[in-house]
Amino acid sequence: MIAREGERLVVRGPLTIATVPALFEEGLRHLNDEDLLVDFSQAETVDSAAVSMLLGWARAAQRGQHSLRVAGLPKDLLSLAHLYGVADMLPQEPVNI
Repeated sequence: MIAREGERLVVRGPLTIATVPALFEEGLRHLNDEDLLVDFSQAETVDSAAVSMLLGWARAAQRGQHSLRVAGLPKDLLSLAHLYGVADMLPQEPVNI
């Protein structure tokens, strides 16, 4: 689930192959309109689909000339990104909330 809270989007719940397709599309709708701060601090279980989703959002933001900032990335997501060798492709402006 993605919820709008002021100037940021908050991602809640599991980020798995079962949930990511819908979350990805929902996030894209927001990326089409503005620069985003996405807060992952309330995300629960993650799998490799979460890494893919975040990379897809980053590419979409770049194409649309918007910025994507992230906060509260789960350690599991960062660990998977390092494992797959794509950690340097994640949004480079982590923000602490």
